[in-house]
Amino acid sequence: MKLQAKIVGLSLILVAGMAVAKEGVTNPVVKERMDLMQVVRVNTGTLGDMASGKAPFDAAKAAEAQAALVAAAADIPAKFEPEETDPVAEAKPEIWMMFDEFTAKAKSLEEAAAAVDTASLDGVKAGMGPVGASCKACHTDYRM
Repeated sequence: MKLQAKIVGLSLILVAGMAVAKEGVTNPVVKERMDLMQVVRVNTGTLGDMASGKAPFDAAKAAEAQAALVAAAADIPAKFEPEETDPVAEAKPEIWMMFDEFTAKAKSLEEAAAAVDTASLDGVKAGMGPVGASCKACHTDYRM
């Protein structure tokens, strides 16, 4: 049980550090990417709040958040394919230098999100560790 609590805690820390659309972005391509990452953040936060007990478990809301998270993760490669930047962007140039690896990490998030069992609180708790690990792996390599 303590390991599960640590996993949930790690997931919540990662959610707090995920990309948030910043004020002042002028490049519309970068803005779309930031908006997509906001969808990831919000829905990971919804699941994480349930897993940590900050929000009551609701299977329907969990399933809704999971579906949005899976869809957003699937869209990451397409949104990042154009090599565009903006002064407030946090995307490292390594994304485009190692785009295949970046895409694989996005796929890992998509798969981890799809594997979350939203039918039970225990399923959500168990699924948040891999989701958080996927986020962290990508952010470590590709986010400033």
